Amino acid sequence: MILATDLDGTFLGGSETQRRTLYDTIRNMPEAVVVFVTGRGFHSIVPLLEDPEIPDPRYIIADVGATIVDGRTREPVRAIQDDIEARWPGTDRVMEVLRDFDFLRYQEVPQERRCSFLIDESELDRSLLEVIEQIRAVVDEQLDCDLLLSARQYLDVLPRGVSKGRALLDLLEHTGLDQDRVVVAGDTLNDMSLFECDLKGIVVGKAEAELRDRVSALGGQAHLATAPGCGGILEGLHHHGMVARPAEATADRQLVMVYHRLPFDEAKRDGKAIRRRPKSPNGVIPTLLGFFARGEKGLWVAWSKQESRDPPDWQEQVPVDPERFPDLTAVRIPLKPADVMLFYELFSKEAFWPIIFSFPSKAKFDEDHWQHYLEINRLFAERTAATAEQNALVWIHDYNLWMVPQFLRELRPDLTIAFFHHTAFPSSDVFNILPWRRQIVESLLQCDYIGFHIPHYVRNFVDVVRTHAPMTVLERTTCTPRFLSYGCALGADEMTTELEVDGRRLRLGAHPVGINVEAIEEIIQKPRVRETIDRIRSALGERTSILSIERLDYVKGPLEKLNAFERLLENHPELHGKIVLFTVCTPPAPGMRVYRSTRERVDQAVGRINGRFAQLDWTPVRYFYRSLPYEDVIAHYAVSDVAWITPLRDGLNMVAKEYIAAKHAYDEGAGTLVLSEFAGAAAELHGALLTNPYDTDRMARDLYDALAMPEEARRERMAVMYDIVHANNISYWGYEFLASVEGRL
Repeated sequence: MILATDLDGTFLGGSETQRRTLYDTIRNMPEAVVVFVTGRGFHSIVPLLEDPEIPDPRYIIADVGATIVDGRTREPVRAIQDDIEARWPGTDRVMEVLRDFDFLRYQEVPQERRCSFLIDESELDRSLLEVIEQIRAVVDEQLDCDLLLSARQYLDVLPRGVSKGRALLDLLEHTGLDQDRVVVAGDTLNDMSLFECDLKGIVVGKAEAELRDRVSALGGQAHLATAPGCGGILEGLHHHGMVARPAEATADRQLVMVYHRLPFDEAKRDGKAIRRRPKSPNGVIPTLLGFFARGEKGLWVAWSKQESRDPPDWQEQVPVDPERFPDLTAVRIPLKPADVMLFYELFSKEAFWPIIFSFPSKAKFDEDHWQHYLEINRLFAERTAATAEQNALVWIHDYNLWMVPQFLRELRPDLTIAFFHHTAFPSSDVFNILPWRRQIVESLLQCDYIGFHIPHYVRNFVDVVRTHAPMTVLERTTCTPRFLSYGCALGADEMTTELEVDGRRLRLGAHPVGINVEAIEEIIQKPRVRETIDRIRSALGERTSILSIERLDYVKGPLEKLNAFERLLENHPELHGKIVLFTVCTPPAPGMRVYRSTRERVDQAVGRINGRFAQLDWTPVRYFYRSLPYEDVIAHYAVSDVAWITPLRDGLNMVAKEYIAAKHAYDEGAGTLVLSEFAGAAAELHGALLTNPYDTDRMARDLYDALAMPEEARRERMAVMYDIVHANNISYWGYEFLASVEGRL
């Protein structure tokens, strides 16, 4: 890693904890190279070189690029600096030419090969831009120099062609340092030239607004960090994959996971209870377990299906896995199957699920069911309160446990409470349909931090709070370039990150869940999986494969997708016999009656399409109503030329990310992703071909465009998306969330 960083507000900014963390991280990387890139004069940097807490720079670029010094010898890099010196007219000449601009205040600070001035906009008799253009013309014509304005008050006259960015590129060329290893960081417009060098970049939090806007417009590889100073640099280094993402994130205090599922599967063998590891390597549970992989102490609070709520010889606390997680204990809450059925499979899915995904007409409200929901949430809160250590960090997961924060705060005010929504979050007019909206909002306001997948959901939550009580927005941040702002139904240009209600502060963030990219890449290389891929490919022959894989749910829009595929076959008879739609519908949990009619209609649509268009050697829709083993799912990803993922609503959509990772591992991304713009992932996956699942003709056209897309364009789009999926993987999601909770980002 080569970190080329501005100083004030950047490498010297952030909290003491953030600075110490970044500096220690750099010192623990023997190959790391630090380059100071600053507007200060070199002599003002010397005291920093004597500070033992600050990592020693290998090179120093000072005076906005006019001075280049070897950090070890403190001697100029003559090959570069002598050329700059030859182009500098001298301070006296600059002062003479600019003497008529009496509002300029020369800065009496150490500076060489440049002149720095302060300008007070209030003293001007015309606009600042007009004045700057006049000065620039004089500097250009009479001095053959450049003029740089930053923060609307600092003016630098520099030799022609000199800038921080140019000096850095010249230094890299002179030293032979690898540009692919370079990350630049800054916080003011003075640093803009660094981001124009086509290098990886970090704009730290609380940076100058114009810098963030211009870097966003520039595109490229810059990461707009949330945290200021060193926290932002560390966040960006994690984003760019330059620094390993540590699993631990809770320092010395206990971490308590509150999740509806246990981190193991419970079963019986020969009449004895046994525990088995989760089957899938992907998903949230393996990631959450990763926080305890290095022996960190913690609890995992979840339900356990039992014949009664008070089973005989009950062990409430059991070890999760003594070998892998020696200090992680599961706190089991015994619930009867009828409790789970009512709490999770009926009430949550019939009352909350339709509201969360903006289908209020399908919602069913029952006060008795709500009282049962409160009872279960209270049980979770009571067991957490009784077992958590003093000042522990409690991480609560998803809407099934919306009321836990309220009960828990009353029982244990010492705890830090964080909450993450694994689903979408609806607009205020839809959420407020819930009869119990006030209780839910009041509960969530007891949290210290709430995370959502994307900024759009954060905005919806803030709007809900605004309809509930007077609130004050304390902090906001821009959403680009990580998230789409325009051209996407779920785009957002700005996000509230902190608000205050009734004297209580609540911090918010957007953290899209990632996937285990490495696990998918390992699966692709397994001989059995390769055999499955070859078998599927052989059965397809020369036909193009389109893959739709999703849980059976009206929210996923399976019927709308089939109707659009039927329209495609109607409009393009030349495709008959040449394409195959693999539709894999994973059955819902037993007892979820809300999905019965959906399955019946899907079955009818598949039969209708195959009946209309099938030929002797061709069945257009191959329909699987069953769960496939995870390795078989990966094999289908690898084979498919197009992934057609078009939910009517989706909190994020992990299938899209898994497809991208699998295609990259199998054939370096020779595939196309057609994604509903109402899936949360659409706001994150730049490069997806977005479609509107409510528009049958549009869906058919977009699928046709995906089938006709040139190979080069397909690979370019997939390469962009793979970089996003790889950088923001499941480990980064967990690290980023907990680091944000603790204020380290």
